[in-house]
Amino acid sequence: MATPLRSKTPAAPTASRAFMLSLLNTVVSRFGTIGIGILLARMLGPAQFGTYAIAFVALIAILSFNELGVSLAIVRWPADPKEIAGTVTTISVVSSLAIFAGAYAMAPLFCAAMGDPGATSVVRVIASCVVINGAVATPAALMQRDFLQGRRMFIDQVNVWLGAIVSVVLVAAGMGAMSLAMGRVFASLVAAALFVKYSPLPVRFGFNTQKLRPLLGFGLPLAGSSIIVFAVGYGDQIVAGKMRGAVVLGLYVLAFNLAGWPTSIFSQPLRGVAPPVFAKLQHDPPAMRAAMLSIVAVVAAAVLPIVAVIAGAAVPLVTFVYGMAWAPAAVALTWLAAFAAFRIFFELVYDYLVVLGISGAIFKVQIMWLVVLVPALIAGASWGGLAGLAAAPVAVAALVVLPIYLRMLIKRGFTIGDFASRVWLPLLISVPVAWLSFIFAQGMDSALLAVGAATALGSLALAALVYTRRGDVLAIRSWGRTKETVK
Repeated sequence: MATPLRSKTPAAPTASRAFMLSLLNTVVSRFGTIGIGILLARMLGPAQFGTYAIAFVALIAILSFNELGVSLAIVRWPADPKEIAGTVTTISVVSSLAIFAGAYAMAPLFCAAMGDPGATSVVRVIASCVVINGAVATPAALMQRDFLQGRRMFIDQVNVWLGAIVSVVLVAAGMGAMSLAMGRVFASLVAAALFVKYSPLPVRFGFNTQKLRPLLGFGLPLAGSSIIVFAVGYGDQIVAGKMRGAVVLGLYVLAFNLAGWPTSIFSQPLRGVAPPVFAKLQHDPPAMRAAMLSIVAVVAAAVLPIVAVIAGAAVPLVTFVYGMAWAPAAVALTWLAAFAAFRIFFELVYDYLVVLGISGAIFKVQIMWLVVLVPALIAGASWGGLAGLAAAPVAVAALVVLPIYLRMLIKRGFTIGDFASRVWLPLLISVPVAWLSFIFAQGMDSALLAVGAATALGSLALAALVYTRRGDVLAIRSWGRTKETVK
């Protein structure tokens, strides 16, 4: 009797493999471009960096709703995505062209309001990325749906490195803040060509009127929510530019970016795979909740010690990495490191609730968040300057947004104990890590030694905490794993 042979069909991509590739992608991107980012910050200085920050804020604002939220429908669409892909592409391209035209016309008013009218040309150049992004929204969503992070990693690496290299060359040539905008546009064009080439489905225009209403019904609340999400996420930078000018904005943005270095290493890969994982489990609520809790446990163990190090050693970290010209940014970094931890949790909750289809409720939360945040930012900037501006988002996140999101999760089967059991130990360990990092920062004359000692301490805490959550790590690795078929 012949021995059964195992199928030679290649294993389908799984969520765990996608997460690991996405994690590798983010790590390489972050650590590979840290040096370039440091170089650019040192070459440009706070003022020129602030000018680019104004343009970047404008770009993020219009990217937040440029395809009306319909591309995410591909990720959670229960049927064959072919039936909506063409319609999604048409909506994305048409809406992005209209939005770019509006952004081009409004750029002078926006830059004047942000305190730097000279940034108008930079804003107009970088705004063209909106059209590029809209043109490839469909293939990007298809790759996310199918866990094709290998392809996505290649495209992202080309995008990051090409943009960085072009920007550095142009800065060296004396083009100032415009260098960063032109580098971003050029890299986006090349990345778009790669998205089209490696798309799981051919990129085609289409218009299915029967699918239009459900697509817009799903996407428009998300687009509206995304606008509010942008205002929440970048309202502090808008207030910084409006009330304090481009130099303070440059300092604030540098602190914001530095606080996001380590956390984004975990947040971006998780946001790449969590929505499709949740979508595949949406008909099994207990499994979906278990996946959410595993993510929270591992992220808390990995992120909170890093946040503690950044907050405690903020002064030597900024001066060592960027130089003394950027030292005032340290006062904002201490607060923004803590805010970064809240952001990761809120983003996961957002993705979880989106898959459940309650985008309307999410929209209400974002509006409430914004209504409370704006006056808090204005008050913080007026009374506490840069430090007050950075402290305001932390206070609003802890006292207003966190209780609201927890209440929404409780209504969907979670308990406070579910989350408390997974974050109490990382929180407990992170307090002495932050305190000792501060002691190192105050007691050591060398910024390098202070940063090194604090990093070593945080790394030990991270390793120990992740080890305690090894069961959750194994659960994450099992996402999407299927049994081999035998013929």
